[in-house]
Amino acid sequence: MSTATEDTVGKLELDCTIGFAGDVPGGLIVHPDRQHMVYPLGCTVIIQDIVSSKQYFLSGHTNDVRCLAVSKSGNYLASGQVTHMGFKADVIIWDFKSRSMYCRLTLHKVKVEALAFSPNDKYLVTLGGQDDSSVVVWNIANKEAICGSPAAVSSAGITYCVKFANNNDNLFFTGGDGTLRVWELDVANRKIRPTDVNMGQIKRIVKCIEVKDDDNYFYCGTTSGDILAINTKTKLFQHYGPEKDKFSLGVTSMALLKTGNILVGGGDGTVAVVTQAVNKKDKKATFKKLANQTAKVEGGIKSVALRGEGHQFFVGTEKSQIYRFNFAEFTSELTRSCHFAAVRDIVFPRECSELFATCSKDDIRVWHADKGKELLRISVKELCHAIDFMPDGKCIVSAWNDGKIRAFYPETGKEMFVINDAHPKGVTAIACTNGGRRIISGGGEGQVRVWDITPSYQKLVEAMKEHKASVTCIKVRKNDMECVTASSDGTCIIWDLQRFVRNQVLFANTLFRCVNYHPDEFQVITSGTDRKIGYWEVYDGNQIRELDGSKSGAINGMDISPGGGSFVTGGDDKLIKVWKYDEGEVTHVGIGHSGDISKLKISPDQRHIVSVSTDGAILRWRYPNGQ
Repeated sequence: MSTATEDTVGKLELDCTIGFAGDVPGGLIVHPDRQHMVYPLGCTVIIQDIVSSKQYFLSGHTNDVRCLAVSKSGNYLASGQVTHMGFKADVIIWDFKSRSMYCRLTLHKVKVEALAFSPNDKYLVTLGGQDDSSVVVWNIANKEAICGSPAAVSSAGITYCVKFANNNDNLFFTGGDGTLRVWELDVANRKIRPTDVNMGQIKRIVKCIEVKDDDNYFYCGTTSGDILAINTKTKLFQHYGPEKDKFSLGVTSMALLKTGNILVGGGDGTVAVVTQAVNKKDKKATFKKLANQTAKVEGGIKSVALRGEGHQFFVGTEKSQIYRFNFAEFTSELTRSCHFAAVRDIVFPRECSELFATCSKDDIRVWHADKGKELLRISVKELCHAIDFMPDGKCIVSAWNDGKIRAFYPETGKEMFVINDAHPKGVTAIACTNGGRRIISGGGEGQVRVWDITPSYQKLVEAMKEHKASVTCIKVRKNDMECVTASSDGTCIIWDLQRFVRNQVLFANTLFRCVNYHPDEFQVITSGTDRKIGYWEVYDGNQIRELDGSKSGAINGMDISPGGGSFVTGGDDKLIKVWKYDEGEVTHVGIGHSGDISKLKISPDQRHIVSVSTDGAILRWRYPNGQ
């Protein structure tokens, strides 16, 4: 009963994605056509039009994408993933024009650390992670491996980066912890021959490599915050710098400019242009920052991508933000922002579909629903578990890990009031009554507390102690006489909000994650870690029906349409499912999330479903017509 046949299940249409895996080194790339940028999000690679923001999704990886490369011609993309210990990690080559998979290459164990295309699209070199430590060269035309070799000598550490020469298909470079090598490819004998660079007394951990246009030199960014210059022909270390004004937290990303200068991104968020100079004391060559071309952005920089010749460039940071820089003025604007940690909750204001709010670690953000643009950010250095809008939309109330309930003005983000020590083990769930005078909160210790609220004072009305574990979800009836709370102790309790006593209790062998009233309010619908969707009578607390909600993983989020004809679910199986309420059948499935879905909501105008997940992504789906 719970599942329709495969043929009758429709596919949900994905409208837009808000998200960017900012922690992937070199993860943000501007395509050679100058019209598109490429970046990873979970196990998806996204191609986005820079002007129109139209997105294309490349799906095929089974786990998070950890490295990306685009060929010099722009015909191919390559992406490498991480996987579980003991399994092999895939590299996928994509055909850019058709937006389809060209081939899947499987050889490395656990993780693919880095990738690079040869200048004429003949070969792809892939670098395995810590558990693999091998370099493999692939023939792109034949879709097969030519040869492989250990990435470094056994006494060296992890190799982090790989880069091909600009004019030679048989020459590439690798760098890492105590290792820096120049490799020559001998295709006829199917061999790659490494030469270790003579570094003298200098010991560095190399995180990124850039090769000069004529291939005479290559430059290495290090965790020490300086840049090394290496002669390609002699394989000898030449010079390094800056000697004094180093990049704090290391050089994490670089790009070479046509002028010969180097555009550098630092681990502390510094973007600077570095030029070659001569040290006045000993007349040795070194590198120097240009004071008038230095800027700072939020979060450590993981990728610097030039658009065309570099008149404009993009910077991606660990905080999942993308900045667009104008090179001439060296000014920046934030073009894309998203959550960098798991998103915990999503909520629409009552009767308003233009905006929605989400919460995560350190912040609450308000978004424009159609444009996917961040309108407001409220920063608090704590973890926010849940949020809700007051019925009049003039206040956002939020539940925080430090045991406080905080309320903010949605226009400015200013704090309206704070209830300190609302719950001893953190506030885990929150809901506003429809009258707008009360807040109901749930805590990590299992208490449900009712608060009288005005901007000037906040008073505890009653604490209801029945749950033995954290409260995960609270829903209030339209008349404010009753509410239902779900908990990890395997119970849902329907409370009388006049007498503050339990009316009914619902038992199940599960950790309840979500609960909803049917709009007619004669039934509640629940779900949790046992993957079952339960229908219950409000009147006597009896279970009427049970459906299998998922084949694998807990169901974490659920929302019911205003008419009650359908509901949506999402959970650890990363699928959005649209169900008919009465028939108990799945009508549509949405595939797109890479992380576990934590919450989802149907917009009040029933045009969209917005879902959020643990990888920081926010996805907007088109709500199926005729539901």
